[in-house]
Amino acid sequence: MTAFELVELLGLPIAVVENGLARLEGDGVVLRGSYTDYASRAQNVTEWCERHVLARIHRQTLGRLRREIAPVTAAGFLRWLLRWQHVAPGAPLAGERGTIEVMRQLQGFEAPANAWELQILPRRIAGYDPKILDRLCLGGMVGWGRLTPRAPAADAAAPARRVLPSSIAPIAFFLREDADWLALAPGAGKDLAGLSAAPREILAWLADRGASFFADIVRGTRRLKAEVETALWELVAAGRVTADDFDNLRALVDPRRRAGQGRGRAHRPRHSTGRWSLFDLPGEAPRHEALESACQMMLDRYGVVFREVVMRESIAPSWREILVTLRRLEDRGEVRGGRFVDGFLGEQFALPIAVESLRALRGEASSGEIVTVAAADPLNLIGILTPGERVASLSGKFIMYRDGVPFRVDERPPVPLALAR
Repeated sequence: MTAFELVELLGLPIAVVENGLARLEGDGVVLRGSYTDYASRAQNVTEWCERHVLARIHRQTLGRLRREIAPVTAAGFLRWLLRWQHVAPGAPLAGERGTIEVMRQLQGFEAPANAWELQILPRRIAGYDPKILDRLCLGGMVGWGRLTPRAPAADAAAPARRVLPSSIAPIAFFLREDADWLALAPGAGKDLAGLSAAPREILAWLADRGASFFADIVRGTRRLKAEVETALWELVAAGRVTADDFDNLRALVDPRRRAGQGRGRAHRPRHSTGRWSLFDLPGEAPRHEALESACQMMLDRYGVVFREVVMRESIAPSWREILVTLRRLEDRGEVRGGRFVDGFLGEQFALPIAVESLRALRGEASSGEIVTVAAADPLNLIGILTPGERVASLSGKFIMYRDGVPFRVDERPPVPLALAR
């Protein structure tokens, strides 16, 4: 109730009532705010509520919100997820704004370096233009690098395995403006085990001189260009370096670029103009902020987060920490808790817009829509959300979904995927 309602009820002056309410608030007995529709419609109207009553109202409200939506099947959720991630027909985005939105959804997900522009981004961005990604990287909005360390040798006493330059090294993107979750990434470590002589020398050069162009590294280390190329590729695979521009990595992964092939419009410089630098993950964010950022990242990617979905993430913290954080976000009204996907145990949380979108899709009839994704795609959820054996992201296979149900796994797609030129 309001202070004026208390004045009418108790017959006391308004000054006495306001003074009493302030003292009760100081003792933690009552809380001020806007709790009813009347307060939301009126201006400058403060309502007061006893804190135990308010806690009971809050619990009942959360319970009502959790019961509002009936769960969908795993197939229905996958069908919706294909649209949520802009892979279904008619769902891809376009232009620079579309590229930023896709990067926001996919940031933190590690995929083979050569799969990003061949199998993942062109499926979500209509008319994908690599120059837009380069511009976002050079402008400081988007960064890239390996977030997880290499798997250790099976025998701890054995010498460290050699880091091999590979186009399937796992690479992830991140948006610099909301990358507090990077503080949770394990990073590649600071040891030099597994690195050959040239990469160690280049690491020392970058540590001493800072970000450097390819030509400066060649001149400073006095090594052949081919040696520096291989060494940088090895350092990327080890998670030790990154670059201003994604074209730096593209120049190493593309065999035609490394061979200096291509003429006319197809010709690209053998080396990019971007600078190479050490890839040091920031760790300044407090853990609770990093956890909230990680939860928001996964909510952006999947819309609905539960234990099985988190299994797909390579840098996710423990489910216990995620659960505590999601409950805190639910208490703040930023996410909804409930049962959104049937057939899975444990608590589930979703973005409010995702809840409304799931509810709208439930009323649509199945259309037999077929969508093909690569095994390296975040939507490779066979064995996680659907029955069957998991398909390794490095297998090079392609998965076909019909209305969210996987029905075929092939070595190559029946219809060629759009390729980035």
